[in-house]
Amino acid sequence: MIDAIDVSMVDWSRAQFALTAICHWLFVPLTLGLAVIIGVMETMYYRTGNEFWKNTVKFWMKIFGINFAIGVATGIILEFEFGTNWSNYSWFVGDIFGAPLAIEGILAFFMESTFVAVMFFGWDKVSKGFHLASTWLTGLGATISAWWILVANAWMQNPVGMEFNPATARSEMVDFMAVATSPTAVCKFFHTVLSSWIVAAVFVVGVSCWYLLKKRHREFAVASIKTGAWVGLAGALIAAWTGDGSAFQVAQQQPMKLAAMEGYYEGEEGAGLVAFGILNPEKKTAADGVEPFLLRIEIPKMLSLLAERDADAFVPGISDLQEGGYVQKDGTVALSVEQKMERGKAAIRAFSDYRTAYKSGDEERMKIASSELRENMPYFGYGYINDAEELVPCVPLTFYMFRVMVILGGYFLLFFAVVLFFVYRKDLTAVRWMQWIGIGTVPLGIIASQAGWVVAECGRQPWAIQDMLPVGAAVSKLDVGSVQTTFFIFVVMFVVMLAAELGIMYKSIVKGPEV
Repeated sequence: MIDAIDVSMVDWSRAQFALTAICHWLFVPLTLGLAVIIGVMETMYYRTGNEFWKNTVKFWMKIFGINFAIGVATGIILEFEFGTNWSNYSWFVGDIFGAPLAIEGILAFFMESTFVAVMFFGWDKVSKGFHLASTWLTGLGATISAWWILVANAWMQNPVGMEFNPATARSEMVDFMAVATSPTAVCKFFHTVLSSWIVAAVFVVGVSCWYLLKKRHREFAVASIKTGAWVGLAGALIAAWTGDGSAFQVAQQQPMKLAAMEGYYEGEEGAGLVAFGILNPEKKTAADGVEPFLLRIEIPKMLSLLAERDADAFVPGISDLQEGGYVQKDGTVALSVEQKMERGKAAIRAFSDYRTAYKSGDEERMKIASSELRENMPYFGYGYINDAEELVPCVPLTFYMFRVMVILGGYFLLFFAVVLFFVYRKDLTAVRWMQWIGIGTVPLGIIASQAGWVVAECGRQPWAIQDMLPVGAAVSKLDVGSVQTTFFIFVVMFVVMLAAELGIMYKSIVKGPEV
């Protein structure tokens, strides 16, 4: 099956999906975070009755609306690509993957669409209390929407609550709550949403610092900085904690991703965490004998502590995961990649035998094939792998992007703390260098957010669904030329959309809040 797929078509389909996902995620974090900041500001208006807060809310609400509209447009394209470019994936797991997306559309998006109209057009038409509730419910709807989308993504990282039905050749959900509340989904949701608070807070602080540099709307700018910085600081503090939980889940469910995140080839007990490192570009495979680092500074035993909650625990590296033979936590001996590939091929053969027996009505043969399939099903996806090296993600990309995310996360903690210090203890309106830093920090929020998704998605390659379905078997059988054509159409379309959004946003910012 996988041999019939043009490898270049797989790469182009991945590139098209990555392009759409990156563009979509330019807008979503700002929308999620601004919803919280706007809610806090309107709560201040509700409590004080001060028209200043109403005008402040209206300004940031305008920015929210711009991002909300374009985020919806790019999100719809993203979901359609599952059917056009990844039809094998959609067929194989559509009964499971489609459920959270359907709930997101029926419940969360409906909720957003209902209350967003009141939020934008209900001023002076409904009571202050109802309008405030509509603002918070719009934000809650956006957050619930993120929950179900992240549940779907988390299931791809850690498929639970399902069984494969050989009669229909589809994976079927058997435990909805296991899918909806898996530890991977919970950690991913909180970490992603809290990181969105940071992105929006950085944006609000940066735009407000621009007003201070221009000596315009100073009261508005200071009030916005206070609100944004407090939301950002809270988000950064809690995101650090949820990030630890996410890393622990990666260690348990996706050890190869963890090894790539650390440039970690040889497993050991009491493994150290790379605080700073420069990878050796000559290192190509685990068995090439080349040292993985040109420079490395480690925190002793920290990787074992974070990955296993035990400073002396064994953490497998890339070589161990390929070669197997080490004792796992449950006392079993880890299989090598070659053994997993053999069992995967046995699962595929058993599935083929079952289908043949099913069509001919041979129940005895169906029973034998079903038993063999169940025994080898955990390794089904490995049957489509032709080379063990395919199972190692791009180590440099994963390693460096992980550090970009972590380093910037630490920077944001410091940034918000310093901003709040200058706001409350000094006169931020007179500290021009800090205002410039505030403006310069805006793109760093987007970079950190995108880096996190690069780690999450590129770090699990080659899997579309971890251990179950590689991307080569998940893709649609299309003509590569059609995928290339639509890729470049999307490039043009997204550039135009981004330019339009930035232009509208720039005009809104230059105009400033109503006074």
